[in-house]
Amino acid sequence: MKVIRLSHCVYHCHYHIVLVSKYRKKIFNDDIFSYFKERAKEITERYPLIVILEENHDKGHVDLLVSIPPIMAVGTAVRIIKSNLAREMKNKFAFLKRCYYGTDGIWSNGYFVSTVGINEEQIRKYIDMQEKENLGRTMELFG
Repeated sequence: MKVIRLSHCVYHCHYHIVLVSKYRKKIFNDDIFSYFKERAKEITERYPLIVILEENHDKGHVDLLVSIPPIMAVGTAVRIIKSNLAREMKNKFAFLKRCYYGTDGIWSNGYFVSTVGINEEQIRKYIDMQEKENLGRTMELFG
């Protein structure tokens, strides 16, 4: 497990995020998704604390594994990802402008998110060991 260090915290906050196309239109083929992946890398360049670790797609949605720091709301990171990618994709693929005529975005208003972290059993073990073990061994348990 890789932890990230900021000035006042150490964290490992990974999220599974699903972004659905507006009206659930089946807009993602291999070419569009390939472009999506290229543009997703640029988000980390512009916003270094938002790291897109994995991505995949179905015809009507995109699945992402994203590292987001605890100092940033998940909704803020999703807004950044959605707005940057929608703008770039609509500029590159003219048919998206026709599909979504009269609207700014290509994404549904909502999204799905779930945390992806250390499993519950490891957390229970860590908490149980607090009185019995040296606290400095935390990284050994989670490493």
